[in-house]
Amino acid sequence: MNFANPSPEDICKLLREVHSVAVVGLSPNTARPSFRVAQALQSFGHRIIPVRPLVTEVLGEKAYPDLESLPELPDIVDVFRAPEHVPAIVDSCIELGIKRLWLQDGVVHEEAALRAQQAGIIVVMDRCMFRDHTQLCNP
Repeated sequence: MNFANPSPEDICKLLREVHSVAVVGLSPNTARPSFRVAQALQSFGHRIIPVRPLVTEVLGEKAYPDLESLPELPDIVDVFRAPEHVPAIVDSCIELGIKRLWLQDGVVHEEAALRAQQAGIIVVMDRCMFRDHTQLCNP
């Protein structure tokens, strides 16, 4: 079975439904894509929850070392980590009951994405949340 992303219409619907976004791998470095995407999502009205060890705050929001440390479940997890980290992130999402997972451009792990889908998680893989928000939801 091959992984398939939701349709563009379903991706836009998902982006309109989510409010809190846990950004795994959010860098405090303003030159990094994770910072720029998270900043843009904030400007769209999303609440950003940085998930990165050894960082206390990014974009004015308290940072957490991992998904298990979050005080509440986010509406979606947005991943800026290398593909080899995705299976563990999927495990956390399944264990915590997180229902939406977004793997940014270049973050591709088909086996883990399929496992997440089989657990009832909506998965978007190898796409940019900011770009899709701009192109699909604000044409």
